[in-house]
Amino acid sequence: MKNKIPQEVLGIAETLHKAGHEAYLVGGCVRDLILNKEPKDWDVATNAMPDEILKLFPESFYENEFGTVGVKTDSLDDRLKVVEVTTFRVEGKYSDKRRPDEVRFVKTIEDDLSRRDFTINALALNLADGIAKNIIDPFEGQNDLKKKIIRAVRDPDERFSEDALRLMRAVRLGTELGFEIEKETAAALRRNAAALGSIARERIRDEVAKILLAEEAASGIERLEEAGLLLYIFPELREGIGVGQNKHHIYTVWEHNIRALEYSAKKGYSLEVRLASLLHDVGKPRTKRGEGPDSTFHGHEVVGAKMARKMLEALCFSKEITDWVTDLVRFHLFYYNVGEVTEAGVRRFLRRVGPDLVPDLIKVREADRIGSGVPKAVPYKIRHLLFMIEKVKQDPISPKMLKMNGNDMMALLKIEPGPRVGFILSILLEEVLDDPSRNTKDYLESRAQELHHREDGELNMLAKTAREKKEEFENVEEEEIKKKFYVK
Repeated sequence: MKNKIPQEVLGIAETLHKAGHEAYLVGGCVRDLILNKEPKDWDVATNAMPDEILKLFPESFYENEFGTVGVKTDSLDDRLKVVEVTTFRVEGKYSDKRRPDEVRFVKTIEDDLSRRDFTINALALNLADGIAKNIIDPFEGQNDLKKKIIRAVRDPDERFSEDALRLMRAVRLGTELGFEIEKETAAALRRNAAALGSIARERIRDEVAKILLAEEAASGIERLEEAGLLLYIFPELREGIGVGQNKHHIYTVWEHNIRALEYSAKKGYSLEVRLASLLHDVGKPRTKRGEGPDSTFHGHEVVGAKMARKMLEALCFSKEITDWVTDLVRFHLFYYNVGEVTEAGVRRFLRRVGPDLVPDLIKVREADRIGSGVPKAVPYKIRHLLFMIEKVKQDPISPKMLKMNGNDMMALLKIEPGPRVGFILSILLEEVLDDPSRNTKDYLESRAQELHHREDGELNMLAKTAREKKEEFENVEEEEIKKKFYVK
């Protein structure tokens, strides 16, 4: 085990020992070492007081009231550039269910371990003289590691009342490690679930993201529901529980969303794709009409996109993630059928969703299919769509790609800025979407002058008709691109 401990950490421990102090690796890094996993961070506990630590390590800083000193190292590893060294401590009452009202320094590592959340984290590895020695394990955490269970240190109700974020951590650790939550700890989770409402949404978001990024993310969401925590995180997602679907689905809305997430997680897709896979049908319960095999969910993608945005904003996800996931939910139901596609239809599709969104949109579509119980994630029609996108990807699909911009038009027509400029540009873009060969300065200038003779009301109607033009699809022959996407 010593060979797995970085020299930076061993060096800090050796300095502490030479000064007459104790030094232990503590918490998650000890757990991970026992499990033969690579620790995400390295924490050292000592009986040295913060001011003594600061004297021993001039390149250090102490910016909190909890006895944790950040010791700077020369490491090139980001995880080791600052190693946290904390004085043995216990904590007083948690009035806000998040941070202790007071911290009291103690003399023994056993006392320090007694304040920790779960037995598998209440472990310490003695680093005497820079050598990894015996493991301090007062709460049988090693035994729980062998049994693969998450168990609170001592009274679980007390642990969760101290810091309600531990409710989320229990589920997250169980999900990441594939461990079960011990019976009494699980019961305490349910009893204390409402306390999650007192926790900052940003902290809940971070735990949710870690759960979603775990390989068993779907199990993690189910665990949150079983523990009564999902109600305080994504209550809208729970609306799909027990909601049956139509003849195209064999699962309830809830089961379908969970299975879609399961697929995305097993494929190793991004957090955004996993979120969209989980939330893509969140609008179905609110749009359901009728029961049985012919029930409908018209407009659920629009309703779901609005719900997804609200849910992500409530958890303080970044604007970038929120916008991306919202668009994935909004457009996941795109219609495509081989034999009904024209290149113009594909260009309009790209204009509507944006070329950058397409790869993730296809991934969400895969998850949607697998979540519906079909055996194949990427059918022929999706491969055909990809080849069509490849074929037209250089064609103009936005006003910025026209050979005439608004300033050019105003100079040509000798008009001031106003709605008329936008009307004409919209009409020109739609004509170019139909036929990219029209994207020339001569054609656009001639057509703009012709349209300029129309009344504003007529231009407005033409622009609106152009924007609402129904997407079409047709089959075309482009053998080289088709071979790239394995289509006939």
